[in-house]
Amino acid sequence: MDFQRMLDGAEVLSQQGSAQLLGLDYDSRRTRPGWLFLAMKGESTDGNQYIDKAIESGALAVVTDAPDQPPRAGIAWAVVPHGRRALARLSANFYGHPENSLACTGVTGTNGKTTTTFILEALLRAAGHSNVLIGTVEYHLPGRVLAAPHTTPEALELMQLLREAISLGATEAVMEVSSHALAQQRVFGIPYDVAVFTNLTRDHLDFHHTMEEYFGAKRILFEGCGTAPPRCAVINGDDEFGRQLLDFSRGHSEVVFSYGLSAGGFHAEKLQMTSAGNRFDLTTPDEHLPLFSPLLGRVNVYNAIAACAAAWARGCTGEQIAAGLATMARVPGRFEKVDAGQPFAVVVDYAHTDDALANVTRMAREFVSRDGGHGRVITVFGCGGDRDRSKRPLMGEAAGRGSDFVVVTSDNPRSEDPLVIINDSMPGLQRSGVRYTAEPDRRKAISLALHKANRGDIVVIAGKGHEKTQTTRAGVFPFDDFEVAREELGRLGFIGDGGSGQR
Repeated sequence: MDFQRMLDGAEVLSQQGSAQLLGLDYDSRRTRPGWLFLAMKGESTDGNQYIDKAIESGALAVVTDAPDQPPRAGIAWAVVPHGRRALARLSANFYGHPENSLACTGVTGTNGKTTTTFILEALLRAAGHSNVLIGTVEYHLPGRVLAAPHTTPEALELMQLLREAISLGATEAVMEVSSHALAQQRVFGIPYDVAVFTNLTRDHLDFHHTMEEYFGAKRILFEGCGTAPPRCAVINGDDEFGRQLLDFSRGHSEVVFSYGLSAGGFHAEKLQMTSAGNRFDLTTPDEHLPLFSPLLGRVNVYNAIAACAAAWARGCTGEQIAAGLATMARVPGRFEKVDAGQPFAVVVDYAHTDDALANVTRMAREFVSRDGGHGRVITVFGCGGDRDRSKRPLMGEAAGRGSDFVVVTSDNPRSEDPLVIINDSMPGLQRSGVRYTAEPDRRKAISLALHKANRGDIVVIAGKGHEKTQTTRAGVFPFDDFEVAREELGRLGFIGDGGSGQR
């Protein structure tokens, strides 16, 4: 592709030279002969330091967001005001604008994004659509499942995924859109037909600093990031920030749907929560749909309603929505049952904020209290290192208030001392009045919780969910809560899989 064509639509402060280009990248280690290197400032490093390395690797063109970088002799050169916006434009140009050939739905919020996108993908599939799903757990392309290194990838990888998905027959894109991606404009230029807001609770303040800044990042999805606002906004009206977003979106989107548990344009009536799943009648703008979801707990009613409203906005019929919802039995690491034939329940969940811990322990309480049961909720949790320290006591209090016994342990301590992190959560645990113990070794903590469990109890292993590694000062090591729980249940003498002991 010609250098000028690759720059089409990008904000360019200055440019010189020309080249025929075979590819592009923002990582000098991946740059190949005949490629363009996009040098941009990142959170932890500055790609402009590697311009000469990229040229040594054969780059014929450089686009930089550093005006003080002198052009290199014989190299096509352009200066841009914003590196990630330029990356988005150049990537879209090079891959033939795949974003314009897909109906894109973006889901943002603190909690529920993953489950909502998985459900929505199932509903669209039931309606006969071929989909690409991009999110925290994994990426789905027609006939393929890929590992997900980031919830929302950089624009280059995103365009590569969308182009491949189209080549495999995809017509719909369902994406988790993180606040980091929105703030950093990784999704610049993506035209979302439908945007979904699940909720906003305290998280990522190490990056966003304030709740107002955090909310401002989420709102970008509804303003349009280098595009017009989404045609349809689907927003949780039970959430305080959601109500603000509803007021905003009514002045920007053509269609605005509110949803909630018992109020809103989409809401549930006649809700019955059982150990087999949730039954409810979904009120829509046009009809009442009797629905069944195999996913457990009240929070998954919210997720189901959000996905149903988005599917409705994408033209799915009530019959297709009902059929698709009934097929969605599990989401990896989201209240996922570990069943080895033991007489108590064990679930793995990604809850890693105080609000998410409150939700998951509430779901667990509903589970053990069904049919008049009196089982206990035993929770294993930890707080991540090198992240917002102020949420640690809040997480401790949330875990304590929702549980009968808590084992506080390590999550991903990263560069921090696990004992320091555990101590930060102690004030909240102590405020809750719960019985607890501390065990920094996560495997030992899981084993301890399982040993404590009796018939009718539930053990909630919270924080890591679908993750398969643990990050410590010493490095990154394999660690999968689901597999560890299953191994420890085996040591207790439970060896059956109960129909769901594998994933």
